[in-house]
Amino acid sequence: MRISKAYRNVFEALEDDPAMAQNLKIRSELMMTLRQYIEEAGLGQKEAAEVFGVYQPRISDLMRGKIDKFTIDKLVNMLARIGKTVKVKAA
Repeated sequence: MRISKAYRNVFEALEDDPAMAQNLKIRSELMMTLRQYIEEAGLGQKEAAEVFGVYQPRISDLMRGKIDKFTIDKLVNMLARIGKTVKVKAA
């Protein structure tokens, strides 16, 4: 007999710790917002690095989805550099 477990999102399936799963979800959403901005603005990685005040390899990490390379703080700071604000809503 096979027992399956339902998850609210993929991060809950990846992490046993609910706090870490939530942290991954938040970082993922912030990274997607940054990536979308870069793509819509037509920025190259070097240009994006200048805009966000980071080195080009960090933009490469962002574009490749290397979530482990970023903290929530760093992502929020990058968003602030382009005038984006982050709103927190506890559910």
